[in-house]
Amino acid sequence: MCFFSQLSAVAQTLENRFNAKFENTERYISGGYNGFQHPETPVIIHKEPEKIQLFSWGLIPHWAKDESIRKSTLNARIETIHEKLSFREVVNNRCLVLADKFFEWQWLDEKGKKKQKYEATLAGKIPFAFAGLWSEWRNQLTGETKHTYTLLTMSANELMSRIHNSKKRMPVILNPGSESGWLSGKVPELANEGLVAVAI
Repeated sequence: MCFFSQLSAVAQTLENRFNAKFENTERYISGGYNGFQHPETPVIIHKEPEKIQLFSWGLIPHWAKDESIRKSTLNARIETIHEKLSFREVVNNRCLVLADKFFEWQWLDEKGKKKQKYEATLAGKIPFAFAGLWSEWRNQLTGETKHTYTLLTMSANELMSRIHNSKKRMPVILNPGSESGWLSGKVPELANEGLVAVAI
């Protein structure tokens, strides 16, 4: 599971790192992102890998009548995306969701009343890409079109199992060399083993 991320890098750094240009640099706001607020964050989609665009977190399937579904589509389990109605029609709509940190809470008691917050980064705190899926949705009442995404999650590795000890899930973080492969439909190669997590 992953509902809180951060992107501190300036636009130029991201453009150099991902070999893509921002579509709207002036709209990019660095900082922390709370998925439950459905922020617009930088993504790269399979159709336009040369662009960094701003899509909203929380996938809205094209068939949804309204936006209320978003609270349950912030994440998608990679094991079941071909089965779940919300995701199975967009399994080929792949994207990179750019970040340089994410946050998770370790339960310190059985019911999670006491928790310890952790910050997770790759070594060197370099920007990385979560594996994601995206969708285009049109509001039938207003005519507005929204582009939205979900983050893929997987079973936690050893490090994240100790930290996210309630659900034992973690986001799918792509190996930098496999990012273009993910966009073109290949099985993701993971950078999860390079994670560093610090209590904050």
